Amino acid sequence: MHSELRACLVSGVVAILASASLATSSAFAQGYPVRPIRLTVGFPPGGNADFGARAIANKMAKSLPATIVVENRTGAGGSIAVQIVSRAAPDGYTLLWASTGALTVAPILEKTLNPNVEKSFQPIGLALAFGNALATRQDSSVNSISQLIAAAKERPKQINLGTQGVGAAGHLSLELLQLLTGTALVHVPYKGGAELITATLGGELPYAFMSTLAVRGMRPRLKALAVTTLQRDPSLPDVPTMDEAGVKGYDASFWFGLLAPAGTPPAIRDLLNRHLREALADEEAMKMMQSTQGLSRLPSSPEEFAARMRADSAKWKKALGAS
Repeated sequence: MHSELRACLVSGVVAILASASLATSSAFAQGYPVRPIRLTVGFPPGGNADFGARAIANKMAKSLPATIVVENRTGAGGSIAVQIVSRAAPDGYTLLWASTGALTVAPILEKTLNPNVEKSFQPIGLALAFGNALATRQDSSVNSISQLIAAAKERPKQINLGTQGVGAAGHLSLELLQLLTGTALVHVPYKGGAELITATLGGELPYAFMSTLAVRGMRPRLKALAVTTLQRDPSLPDVPTMDEAGVKGYDASFWFGLLAPAGTPPAIRDLLNRHLREALADEEAMKMMQSTQGLSRLPSSPEEFAARMRADSAKWKKALGAS
């Protein structure tokens, strides 16, 4: 009898505490925001990460309404911004615009660089996604992924393939291709997309992973063998996906998303997610981002974002051969 009474009392206390916590969170959110929000971007101005962040911030600021100040804190592939926001107060006034690389790849390549993402952040929502294309010169005799795979198996570790740098989207695309096809290509990292394009056009490189927009702009001189996303890319609608081209299950798509420090009240998280989704629903803004930056919308719930990060972390650990 005493044990039953004790269990009832404990359950009642737990219910009261949970209700109080929810009420506090809701009350906090009702007064939010009352001052400018800082959106920390780990990339320099001018790239697709910065462009996407500013476009989304502008849309969210109008609907919240609030001033959203975009702050570029560059370095270590976005990891400097990750560290800064992980130490910020969990009050909804310091947010992070982060990428696949900074949140799921950097901790694999440099374990001491980033905080534990799951413990340090509250995901708000995925926002935008992009992929790469595997390209070669128009005068190349190779016209398909299957031909490239066959050549790579005949000449292991003899075919060069360029990317935008170690840990970049192209590098991950290459590692996943090798993992799923059992091939061994030679990774040739460059310092960025411009150098990569120049090397490919000049004949220094036979193949390269580069942005779909870059390939589209150079189609008279470059041809795309496949794109890295599961669905065809709007920038290159006539180019097959890797999966369609025979590399089943291949998906090297990359994202940008919005996060807050761990401990941010759920009501604020949900409010920000709702306004993020509203921003992504703007058709004209999305068309502009696709046509000028190669970015497609990728709305999600906070839970879906967290699941995506876990899945990507596992995928890239395997592709990069990390334990």
